[in-house]
Order: sequence, then C-alpha cells, then structure tokens
Amino acid sequence: MFITGLGTAAPPQRYAQKECWEVFAQSPLSNLLESRSRAIVKKVLNGNNGIATRHLALDNLNQAFDLTPDALHARFLRNAPLLATQAAERALADSGTRPGQIDAVLISTCTGYLCPGLTSYVTELLGLRPEVLALDLVGLGCGAALPNLRVGEALLAGGRFQRVLSICVEVCSAALYFDNDPGVLISACLFGDGAGAAVLANSPNAKRKLEWKTSGSLLQPGERDLLRFEQKDGMLRNILTALVPVRAAEHADKVLRNVLAQAPLQRSELRGWVLHPGGRDVLVALRQRLDLTERDTRWSESVLREFGNLSSASLFFVLQAAFADSAPSGHWWMSSFGAGFSCHGALLEVE
Repeated sequence: MFITGLGTAAPPQRYAQKECWEVFAQSPLSNLLESRSRAIVKKVLNGNNGIATRHLALDNLNQAFDLTPDALHARFLRNAPLLATQAAERALADSGTRPGQIDAVLISTCTGYLCPGLTSYVTELLGLRPEVLALDLVGLGCGAALPNLRVGEALLAGGRFQRVLSICVEVCSAALYFDNDPGVLISACLFGDGAGAAVLANSPNAKRKLEWKTSGSLLQPGERDLLRFEQKDGMLRNILTALVPVRAAEHADKVLRNVLAQAPLQRSELRGWVLHPGGRDVLVALRQRLDLTERDTRWSESVLREFGNLSSASLFFVLQAAFADSAPSGHWWMSSFGAGFSCHGALLEVE
C-alpha cells in the first residue's frame, strides 16, 4: 500500500495557552472549582508543557463554558464534517486524485456521535460516488489513525478497491468537561481540534513514494481505565491518569520490537520517527524508552506546540510536518496509542 496524498485542516481560530488561562480565570466556572483545581489549570496553561497554542472550533473562548449536551453536540455536528472535508480535499489535491476515483472512505472519531455517521456528510460534501463503501470507525480514541489505515490496507489488498480515503477528525472542544479531577482538567488544557486525511492506493504517485510495509498492534483491556471516555451527565468525560506516559512508552516499545523482528530490520536502520504527540510527558517517556533524541521527536513536538494534542488526527499532522522538513529517505516508524489501552505501529519506506 502507498500513501499518495496527505491533507490536514484545523479551525482558523487559534488561541494561546495564556489567553485560555486569562479567560478561564474570569469565568463563573472557575469559581465553582476548588482552589487546588484552579491551581492545576493555571500551572498547565502557563507552564512549559510543550503547547503554545491550540486551534479550537470556538468563535470566542467563553463558548468553552457552554457545556450542555445539546450545545456540545451542535458544535460537533457543525465542525466535524467541515474539518474532515477540508482535510480530505487537500489530500485528494496532493494525490492528484478526483473524488469520483475514490472507492471507499473510512472516518474515525471519538469526540462525537452521529447516525448516520460522518461518512454520510463527508461523501456528500466531497461529491463521492453513491456506491462508495463508507465505514465509520468510532471509539478508537487517540490511536485511531493506524487502525484506520490498516483497514484501508486490507481493502486494497483484497483487490476490489483501487483508492481508499482515510480520515481522522476530532472536535475536542465538543467533548469538554470540567470538574475537580486533575485528569479531566489537564485534558481540557491539552486537546485541540483538527482533521487529517490520506489517499491510499496500490501504486505510488509521481511526487513521492511513501510505502506502507507492515504494521502491528497491542491491546490491553485490563488497562482500559487508564485512558478512556465515560458518559456523565449526558456528556463525554475524559479519564486521563498519571500512568499514561509510562504505559504508552512501554507498549510502543513492544510493538516496535515485534514489527522489527518480523521485518526483519534493525532499529538503527530507522531514519524517521512519526509519533503521536500525546503531550510533553508522553514524548519524554517515548524518548527515554526508545532511546531517541529531541531531534527524533522534533516533528511531533512542533505539532504539539502549535495544535496541542489533536487526538486521532495528530499523526497526519506529524507525517505532514516530516515531509515539510525534507525528512530523510529510508525506513520510518509511525506509532499511535490511546484508549483501550491500545498501541499501534507501522513501518514505512520513504523515497
């Protein structure tokens, strides 16, 4: 399988972390939280946590405190199809592929629910053929990009599909929740909104060769409560625990070892690292566990700095950042992780 086109999209509204703190500190919600909780938010939004700005689907930051189920659902419905379509249009243009040439579309999200799903809206907005195979892959959390791409690989390998459109879109501002739990508060300070897309095919395009070689996954249901969404008061509430960075790094290392052993390939032969930027502490843990340098994680850090954690869409942004930075040819490693506790990895070959 080849990734022949990439595209990303984010809301035009871009907010600095310190600006978020200033608005939060003056909000009525702030006064409803414990002093310790306000101190956590202040520290995260004003400290050196690797995030400078986030793109949010909010006309102004005060809308972040409109937290009724209906308001959050309306925010998702208004923005998720639009962002997904924008990213897809850019991926199609990058690939030189017309919408009518797409045989299947796969869309992953975890920050909202629609029935019919996002594929119904995006196929209409893109003008895809009515007979296109449209699959909505929900509930995979931050790690969804790689399972989505693996489904695309399977469809192409079956021989009945020539071109597949893979999309991840998250409107994290439609899944905001505030209470005195530290993990809930940190989540509200880390996540941004955006979408990423890729065109997949059995042959490369003339612009570049980005070949998907092999992949692997790891699922640990016993650690489900470390990182997941729950429903509370009719809204999504993120469970984020302090063990996440360590577990993410441990599982990423295991998946990497398994895939390299099957390749077979030595870790020293890897020339590029496309890693989900789950947060500063996650990237630190990955560097320590995988014996990486800050240069190795520079693309993940740049995405985190401008956009925050974009959940499942993050990996497309990092892959795009790597190409924009004239990344070296050779074998690259791409990895995502998230709810479940799940971890995924893929070996790429780039020319």
